[in-house]
Amino acid sequence: MTKLAREPYGPKGDPERHLCLAELRAGLAALPPEPDTERGRVARIVRRLADGSRETLGATELSVALGVPGDVKELKAWAKKARLIANGQDLSLFGDNFFVDFDVSAANLPPGSRLRVGAALVEVTPKPHNGCAKFHARFGDDALRFVQAPATRHLNLRGIFWKVIEGGIVRPGDAIVVLARP
Repeated sequence: MTKLAREPYGPKGDPERHLCLAELRAGLAALPPEPDTERGRVARIVRRLADGSRETLGATELSVALGVPGDVKELKAWAKKARLIANGQDLSLFGDNFFVDFDVSAANLPPGSRLRVGAALVEVTPKPHNGCAKFHARFGDDALRFVQAPATRHLNLRGIFWKVIEGGIVRPGDAIVVLARP
């Protein structure tokens, strides 16, 4: 279980690792497309604790009432673009629950899409995930502009929100399968 330093409002990013907008755009262009729009996999699960620290989990039981038990926020998931933006920093710095190898774009997963994630059933919510002041502080001005750009907003570069429809155990490596799209 990985733990990052305990700090108010979570860990701080490393300004030396912030990429400029041109580097982010070039990195995005260089990423290979996801090979499958129907299936993916869970790469990492993170729980954010009330004191701002993070735990990387080997498994969690998603709950309709609690999402990730012990976590302080809504369920968020996104793809390999996180590795690009983090530029070598620990992914749990983002504070998101699920890092997935899967196409989370609006075209592939519009709001209302239902997914089997491990043993759980989740639904993509319409709430946009645009980045915030903490994201800005951890990854810089250009990273925030990058994820909010109108030209690429449909790619959900900052990830998506899920709500749990049916609880179940989820582990890194578990399959993500699209069950239905609206």
